[in-house]
Amino acid sequence: MSDAVLSQFKKAEEEKAVDATKKLRVGIIGTGWIAEAHIDSYKRMPDVEVVALADIIPGKAAAFAEKYGVPAAHIYGHHTEMLAAEELDAVSVCTYNATHAECTIDCLNKGINVLLEKPMCVTLEEGIAIRKAEKESGKVLSIGFQPRFDPNMQMIKKIVESGELGEIYYIQTGGGRRRGIPGSTFIEKSTAGIGALGDIGCYSLDMVLNSIGYPKPLTVSGYKSDFFGKSPDYEHHDVFGVDDFAAAFVRLEGGIILDFRIAWAMNLDTPGDTIIMGTKGSVRVPSTECWNGSIGGPLVIYHEIAGEQIETHIPMKHNDVDCFDIKIRSFVDAVKEDGEAPVPCGQILYNQAIIDGISRSAELGREIEIEIPEI
Repeated sequence: MSDAVLSQFKKAEEEKAVDATKKLRVGIIGTGWIAEAHIDSYKRMPDVEVVALADIIPGKAAAFAEKYGVPAAHIYGHHTEMLAAEELDAVSVCTYNATHAECTIDCLNKGINVLLEKPMCVTLEEGIAIRKAEKESGKVLSIGFQPRFDPNMQMIKKIVESGELGEIYYIQTGGGRRRGIPGSTFIEKSTAGIGALGDIGCYSLDMVLNSIGYPKPLTVSGYKSDFFGKSPDYEHHDVFGVDDFAAAFVRLEGGIILDFRIAWAMNLDTPGDTIIMGTKGSVRVPSTECWNGSIGGPLVIYHEIAGEQIETHIPMKHNDVDCFDIKIRSFVDAVKEDGEAPVPCGQILYNQAIIDGISRSAELGREIEIEIPEI
C-alpha cells in the first residue's frame, strides 16, 4: 500500500461506494482485549456484521456480546461449535498464541477466510500446517501486522526498493521495553508458548524483512533468557514460563546477515536502533521507548554525493489514519473482492521460522539450519 493510498485512506473510504445490502458475516474466536479492537473496526463498516463469538472461558463471550451488541443466541463456548452452527464468511482469530494454529486451520478447512492475530503461531511446524491449510482452502488468510500500514514503515521499504542503499548485506534490528512484561496468557508457557520473541519480536522482524522482500532464512544462532520474568520482584514470577529477552544472528538468502535482539525488560533504554546497511548507503531507524508500531524519530540515510559523505534526514510522516482500521478494512476488501491477502501467510511463515529457529537454537545451545519445505 503506497504513501498516496495511506494519506488518502480516510477520504477514499468516505467516497467509496460500499454495498451494504449483503453484509459480510464475521465471527470472532477469543474475546480478550485485542478482540475489542477488531469489533470496534468491524462495527464502523456498514458492509460487515459480527454475528458470532466463541470463547472457552465461561461467561466471557456473553459479557463481550452484551458490551458490543452481539445477539446472545450467537455465543459459543468453543470455536468448533461456532463453525458447525454458523454460516460465516470470515473469522478473526484473537485467541492466545498456543491455539492460533488449531483455530485457523479449522476455519480454513471449513472454507472460511481468516484474519489471524500475530504472532502467526508458536512453532514452525504449526506455521507449515497453517500454510498448507490455506493453500488447500483457496481462502484469504491475512496475518495481523498493522505496522505495515504505517507511512513511516512504508518509507523504509521505499528507500530500500529505490536502490539508494545498493545491495543490502547487514541488518541490525530489535527493540523493546526497559520494563514492560505483560501479564495473563502472555507469560504462561501453556498459553503463550513464546514471550517477547513472538509478542513484539515478530513486528521488529517484519519491519526489516518486508523492506528487503522477505528472503528465506537459512541458519540461526539464538539466545533467550527470563531473568526479569523469573525474578521474585515480578508479581507473576511463579507462573512465568517464556522468554523476556531474545537475541540472534541469522543468515538470510542473498548473503544478508540479520543481527536481532528484543526485550520485554532490560537494564537499558534500548537494545539499539534498526540499521540497514548497503553497498551504496545505509539507513538508521531510531528505536522507540516502547514498541508502538512506528519509528522513534526521523530516518537518516548515510551515503555519498559527489564524493562527499552526506547524511540525509527524512522527517517522520504524520500518520492521520488508524493502521488497525486499515488492517481490518484491507482484509474485508480482499474477502469481498476475492483478492490477495494484505499480509500474506507465505511471507510470515519465514518470520515464524526465524522465531522458532531462535527458540530451538537457544535450547540446543548451538547454531541450527532452518528447513522450510516447499508448499
